[in-house]
Amino acid sequence: MAVKVEELLTAEINQPARYLGNELGAAHKPWDRASVRWVLTYPEVYEVGASNLGHIILYNILNALPRQLCDRAYLPAPDLAAKLRSTQTPLFAVESKRSLTEFDILGFSLSYELGATNILEMLDLAGIPLTWQERATNDQNGQMPLIFAGGQTATSNPEPYADFFDFIALGDGEELLPEIGLILAEGKTNNLSREALLLDLAQIPGVYVPQFYDMAADGSVHPNRPQVPDRILRRVATPIPAYSIGLVPYVETVHDRLTVEIRRGCTRGCRFCQPGMLTRPARDVEPQQVVEAIELGMKATGHSEFSLLSLSCSDYLALPAVGMEIKNRLKDQNISLSLPSQRVDRFDDNIADILGGTRQSGLTFAPEAGTQRMRDIVNKGLTNEELLRGVKTAVDRGWDKIKLYFMIGLPGETDFDVLGIAETVRWLHRECRVDGRRGLNFNLTISNFTPKPHTPFQWHSVSSAEFSRKQRLLKGEFRGMRGVKVNYTDVRISAMEDFVGRGDRRLAAVVRRAWELGAGMDAWWESLDRAYKAWTQAIDESGLTWKYRQVESGEWNLFEKEEEHDTDADTDTRMNLTPGAGTAGAGTGAPPLLDRPLPWDHLDTGIDKNWLKIDLQKALEAATVPDCSFEGCSRCGVCGTDFGHNVVVDALPIPEFAGEFVPNTERKQRLRVWFGKVGDMALVGHLDLLRLFDRVIRRADLPISFTGGFHPNPRISLANALPLGVTSTGEIADFELTESIDVESFREKLVAKLPENIPIYKVEPIDLKAPSASQLLEAAEYVITVAVAGSLTENGELDRENSAPVSVAPDANWEAWVKTIAQTEAFWRVHTTKSGKTQDVNLRDRLHKLELVEQKAESSTSARSGTSEGRAVLRFTGSCRSDGNLLKPEHIVFMLEQVSQQEIQLQQVQRSQLILGYG
Repeated sequence: MAVKVEELLTAEINQPARYLGNELGAAHKPWDRASVRWVLTYPEVYEVGASNLGHIILYNILNALPRQLCDRAYLPAPDLAAKLRSTQTPLFAVESKRSLTEFDILGFSLSYELGATNILEMLDLAGIPLTWQERATNDQNGQMPLIFAGGQTATSNPEPYADFFDFIALGDGEELLPEIGLILAEGKTNNLSREALLLDLAQIPGVYVPQFYDMAADGSVHPNRPQVPDRILRRVATPIPAYSIGLVPYVETVHDRLTVEIRRGCTRGCRFCQPGMLTRPARDVEPQQVVEAIELGMKATGHSEFSLLSLSCSDYLALPAVGMEIKNRLKDQNISLSLPSQRVDRFDDNIADILGGTRQSGLTFAPEAGTQRMRDIVNKGLTNEELLRGVKTAVDRGWDKIKLYFMIGLPGETDFDVLGIAETVRWLHRECRVDGRRGLNFNLTISNFTPKPHTPFQWHSVSSAEFSRKQRLLKGEFRGMRGVKVNYTDVRISAMEDFVGRGDRRLAAVVRRAWELGAGMDAWWESLDRAYKAWTQAIDESGLTWKYRQVESGEWNLFEKEEEHDTDADTDTRMNLTPGAGTAGAGTGAPPLLDRPLPWDHLDTGIDKNWLKIDLQKALEAATVPDCSFEGCSRCGVCGTDFGHNVVVDALPIPEFAGEFVPNTERKQRLRVWFGKVGDMALVGHLDLLRLFDRVIRRADLPISFTGGFHPNPRISLANALPLGVTSTGEIADFELTESIDVESFREKLVAKLPENIPIYKVEPIDLKAPSASQLLEAAEYVITVAVAGSLTENGELDRENSAPVSVAPDANWEAWVKTIAQTEAFWRVHTTKSGKTQDVNLRDRLHKLELVEQKAESSTSARSGTSEGRAVLRFTGSCRSDGNLLKPEHIVFMLEQVSQQEIQLQQVQRSQLILGYG
């Protein structure tokens, strides 16, 4: 049964369009025709989840399958979460509006160590028991959906979260999820029990069912029945760019663009980088597929920007050719290209040529360390010369702001290396200075190294005190340095990430208790102290404080300095790998640190654990390992039958540049459009509506004229902003075109690409020299529904600020109140301008006409008494000018309260027309 979402999304809910599920590209498959019903459940707010490429790809793949239905759900913002709880309404999927308990399977993305608390929040809001044990107990009638997780954190070490999931999907999901869907359909047909169904799923490579495995005393994990494999294989799939084309949200998202993957996997071998280890082998997408996906996607979505995605875009050798080909094909459409963080050593004129457009995008490089020795230890494969050449190229091509990522706390790091970060920035400033131009600005992010499973540095950690000391060193060094903004990662977050990320099943109780104490992911950014307190309290209550203190003090520190805080660049370091070294295992006869079982050893990611040990030893020697995509095999263990091999596309000839976008500013025709905003589109805000029209014009391929300047915009002008939540049948927009087209043809193309709840009523040609609709706007007509909530005396609001000296008989009805307003000369109210100034305004001067359309008593008593202290429908016309002279529905309520001395509620508002003054 569908949840009555329209009753939830009232005026106090921020950005209600998040929850509508009516975006362009939403599937809306018939419920009754599906044999398996999925929800891809993203544990973040809509603006993050709806723009996540993996979320979009898997959603499109599942809905492309016959008899498989896939809906979506997102973490509700705190305002809606509170309302769901207060009204006892379950969390719903956005398209079908059905409770999550009505589906067969819920899939969560787990891509961050501390993100599981948001998953528990969503399960609780949905009324779903949090653990697989509780769900099994409560599933007598098969009412509980299966709960699974995928994503980077789920693939690397799911053990801290094992109690919460029925199974884990390891690795790429493009082929794995359809296989799961087939097993689910067969299981439903055969009426399998929950346990039997999970046992069938466990036979699929890439499916890990935690309840079929037990944790030993040493933290290792082993099967508890013979039917499941000892080690579970990570799945690998080939990227398919066509599935990237999908959802076009109405609200602005964090990645508000079309994103297409060009390369999956990275073989650079950075020793701290978990994605680089967990996504091998590298797989380049065929250039023609990329070009076709972008060209088709931009036309289908109407986006004005696209991004090419990879862990290392610059290692896609065809990037300059592909980028230039796309740029040439779309050069007349005001399109921009952006890339994520790039390899600075590969940034050259060819890549600079394809970036940006009329809007130059930002540049991000990640040197990671401030000295050559440290870059060699982490196997960054970057020299000072390459770093300088890349930054100089950016400056020469017009960039004056560059973002740089550095890391502190890496194995073998000395104070000399830490201070080398500041010295590197100082050196780049000096070497890249250009006479006659303002200086180069750097935005630095200094993060704390956090060890990740399945990497050579998984055996190393640094104490929180040492991180704090190194941050103080850098803050002192950067103090007074001009043109540099530095952001530091909070040390407490890093310690908690380490504690959870390398933990075992004992941490499930910590995660659950932290959620109960309010440690959602949002709390880390909005109230870090509160979140940290919740996590530490949860750790204390679980009896694992001793374990956290070990992590916080650098439990697995592989390096010892011969001299404390020596700043000599040649300070000797040695690896501490002997039995009982450090704080863990001392005097116990435990195996050497590198040979101890790890909570994630039962996951077969393809990376040989012995290879990780060897690579760690090379790090000690500051020895680099070449990129196996372009040089010899590094023997990491991935390439073979199970995971495939590197697929590298050679560099291609770069097409000749066809020229930058030149905005066509010609104005050959102006069309005025009268349109409506009804139904759920009333919950789409004004700026989002402007963005919608821009995309609609692009999708309809209409010849819109652009403004000039550095940031050309389409000449689309709305007469007046409609308040959020207000419906309308009388909105007006002006469109200016570069060529004259048939009015009816324009209307048909516009209607074909607009949502059905934005109807077009009329289109008329307007003289190019005529004033715009916003300039001509004089008044607006509204129809409002109001109701009496009780007397102001009862509600303690009799002496209201700004009240007018108006009296009326206590038994007056709506008709009398309307008449009194019409006969009153002044209703004074204090108005505060945007600049903060106050002024007295006579609202009566702005009211042109007020009439009672309909009245309805709320009770038989009021009906018999001759009053109508219930609901009424009123129509009014009032000032609506661009200079701020406005009469709002709230002002009518204010006047009604003054004449009635009753509290009046504004229940519904519709703007029926905007009135232009042509004379």
